Amino acid sequence: MVNAASGFDSGFGRRIKAQALELGFGACGFAPAHEDPLRARRLEQWLGEGAHGSMEWMETRLEHRRSPQGLWPEAQSVIALGMSYAPAIDPLALAAHPDIARISVYAQGADYHDVVKRALKALARWIVAEAPGTGVKVFVDTAPVMEKPLGAAAGIGWQGKHTNLVSRSHGSWLLLGAIFTTLDLSADSPHADRCGSCSACQDACPTQAFPAPYRLDARRCISYLTIEHKGPIPHEFRASLGNRIYGCDDCLAVCPWNSFASAAAANRAFLPRAELAAPSLADLLTLDDAGFRTLFSGSPIKRIGRNRFVRNCLYAAGNSGDAALFQAVTKLLNDPDPAVADAADWALDQLVTALPVP
Repeated sequence: MVNAASGFDSGFGRRIKAQALELGFGACGFAPAHEDPLRARRLEQWLGEGAHGSMEWMETRLEHRRSPQGLWPEAQSVIALGMSYAPAIDPLALAAHPDIARISVYAQGADYHDVVKRALKALARWIVAEAPGTGVKVFVDTAPVMEKPLGAAAGIGWQGKHTNLVSRSHGSWLLLGAIFTTLDLSADSPHADRCGSCSACQDACPTQAFPAPYRLDARRCISYLTIEHKGPIPHEFRASLGNRIYGCDDCLAVCPWNSFASAAAANRAFLPRAELAAPSLADLLTLDDAGFRTLFSGSPIKRIGRNRFVRNCLYAAGNSGDAALFQAVTKLLNDPDPAVADAADWALDQLVTALPVP
């Protein structure tokens, strides 16, 4: 047992990492909790450009987001953790099946918020048991924490040109979490950038959401548009959505470093549910609120609500060219939600254009 008040043995960091692996994490590293001026400046520039779109919380909690100590002044170290969700099947394979809806890989299984947080809490409890008096706080996605740059600072990967974390072992398939602690852990070396001259992720983006390497304009990103954006999606992006109804994996899926990722290393909680791996658009278009909640119980998709989800499905229906969806789309023209009704009207126009001339 370690006494936090009098320091800890030099091997405690290695023991934390070993315990993290036992709990299902594939990567673990340590970074200082103080502010990194360059990281803070890049965040301010991104927000200043309005590239965060309607995600107002990114701006309103800027002072907390700038550094771990801005959120919790007592923090001395950040334990950055990654959990693999590497898919067994190519996420781009369904692009050739427009009547099938494409759901981002991370959302096809259990809600990562629950899975990652459960493991974070277990690790935090272990740390406190081993080092009594230690302060810990756990975070996964819902707090003003910059998980990706902190993960890079802790050496578990680097932020690729698509702005997501890339790992030499897990490719682009890591779900991130963090533990802030009052322990003064020996920091790991930041990971070197290994993107080189590769531009695969930039070239793959259907909406040109990258104004430059390492810069993302969320307002053009399909993940943002289908998950965070409320109301009708701008017309200029609707055709580019294709059959993507929740998130987009294109920039992740083409990363060459994925060749080192193994689906066997993925946490089993993220294995795709059969009904979400390749769902029929025809079935999804019939969902009412109760049906939506039932289908997506325990899924991160549930948080966007039935209306936004069906809106996305209607754009996909319009892009499908599938006349068999005509009736299902027509039934949604008078939907109480204005964004759904607007999407149905647009989808119907696309389907009429695609119908063969008698």
